[in-house]
Amino acid sequence: MSLILAVYGKGGIGKSTTSANLSAAMALKGAKVLQIGCDPKHDSTFPLTGLLQPTVIDVLEEVDFHIEDVAREDVILTGFAGVDTLEAGGPPAGSGCGGYVVGETVKLLKEFGLYHKYDVILFDVLGDVVCGGFSAPLNYADYGIIIACNDFDSIFAANRLCLAIQQKSQRHKVRMAGLIANRVDPDFGGTGLLEQFVETVGTKIIGRVPYHDLIRRSRLAGKTLFDMEGEGKEDCLRPFNEMAEYLLGQPESTIPNPMHDRAIFDVVGGWK
Repeated sequence: MSLILAVYGKGGIGKSTTSANLSAAMALKGAKVLQIGCDPKHDSTFPLTGLLQPTVIDVLEEVDFHIEDVAREDVILTGFAGVDTLEAGGPPAGSGCGGYVVGETVKLLKEFGLYHKYDVILFDVLGDVVCGGFSAPLNYADYGIIIACNDFDSIFAANRLCLAIQQKSQRHKVRMAGLIANRVDPDFGGTGLLEQFVETVGTKIIGRVPYHDLIRRSRLAGKTLFDMEGEGKEDCLRPFNEMAEYLLGQPESTIPNPMHDRAIFDVVGGWK
């Protein structure tokens, strides 16, 4: 049975870049990995493949939404380090529900029998308001992971995601593996707010990814950090290698205890 990870975070927080490098790190440690992009902009797997691949919604439209006519090779490409990639895609803005497409993608994986064919399946999922479709990966995941930065909006989103994981854990196996601190800059507070947040809700920081131009350039180049050259590469790679080893080794997990939406304004505002 696959280790299934559901990675969430606020829009623009760096989920896809972080997810792709984490998938690459696990693959380079010998795991057979499938990364699934669950965002209508379908660029989660771009660092692994170097292109915007055909999406599930693209393929379904071609067969008039007859899911039985879709084959595995129609939607899955192999990218860096042998990581298999799939993009759910979504309808044009204002014309449909992206969450519905994610739900259909989760069903398609079951049709293909893929939940048993990989060592790791990583869902990279849009957003912080987790509606039914976008929460579907949590029905299958072993662990939820939240990506956040050391700022209020990011922490507010992380708190809502903790609520989603807490609620799903009542009926499913999912637990929270922890939080990945992204764009960590010692000159702007480091991880101070995040450390207070994880202590409050009952989880921990499992990785600290630095704020570094090499990461930004890798995203623009459609490459993982492992494929880049430049100053600071080892410092950028270190957290991904450490997280890969940790997650592949049956990590500790918790059921988070999130704050009420209104309470978090008072609490975060009081943290120094």
